Amino acid sequence: MGRTRRGRKVSGVLVLNKAAGMTSNDAVQQAKRIYGAQKVGHTGSLDPLATGVLPLCFGEATKFSQYLLESDKKYRTRIRLGVTTDTGDADGAVISEASTAGIGAAEVEQALGAFRGAIKQLPPMYSALKHNGQPLYKLARQGIEVERKVRDVTVFRLEMTDFDADEFELELHCSKGTYVRSIAEDLGNVLGCGAHVKSLHRRAAGPYCEQEMVDLETLRQIEDQQGLDALLQPMASAVAQWPAVKMVESTAHFVRQGQPVQVAHAPVNGWVQLLEIAENAPERFLGVGEILADGRVAPRRLVVHD
Repeated sequence: MGRTRRGRKVSGVLVLNKAAGMTSNDAVQQAKRIYGAQKVGHTGSLDPLATGVLPLCFGEATKFSQYLLESDKKYRTRIRLGVTTDTGDADGAVISEASTAGIGAAEVEQALGAFRGAIKQLPPMYSALKHNGQPLYKLARQGIEVERKVRDVTVFRLEMTDFDADEFELELHCSKGTYVRSIAEDLGNVLGCGAHVKSLHRRAAGPYCEQEMVDLETLRQIEDQQGLDALLQPMASAVAQWPAVKMVESTAHFVRQGQPVQVAHAPVNGWVQLLEIAENAPERFLGVGEILADGRVAPRRLVVHD
């Protein structure tokens, strides 16, 4: 017999404003308790130091968390020059200090040019990436360093918005898998003085932005389930940027059975949202699909509606 899950069945996406000092898993567990939910997961961890947008997927929405993991991110970060830490951020132990004399805004701006566009990046040891099933940060805490593969990432925007002595602020828009701490460390190496992330705030993750955020304290003050559920965005919001394929009930029946279907006016390729339409009823999100070579729409991840 399968294990019975405790908690209530609730589905949707919560755009949480993660507070500094907590892990992403801490945030998940606290939100899960507040909602009394059966199933909650995050869509890519934020460092304990970091704040900002952390989309949490509830219930059936967890089926689409992988697509949010693959989405672009936007950050605001403050970088301190002249100090290098073992973690690459202010939570780590200082391992070296150097003079920043002669390094001003112009020098930093010139160095930033190498970090725009398509770049290669070595993931830091203090990261959630795994080596033989073990998170790298656990190995790092034991003083163990292992070989990591260099990653290809893209920095779409990297703009300095403030410079003050040995600190400066950056606005950053980047592809999945980009480590801001690595940018800070590599930039410090280019400038010859070392650097680390002093603060980090995620402004957007995929389709979700900071204007939609809600913090845990606000959630705790809501006493009824309806009020809490009203803060959840619909499951379809996770893939809102994808084209929508709309189909009538008879066609949707075959999709629910996992069968590819022919739908008029569907895109010619790529991934799509699947929506069921009916008279005098709102559109129903069925899940996501992919356009096959023969033009049919194949279901890939479907939701179960109560």
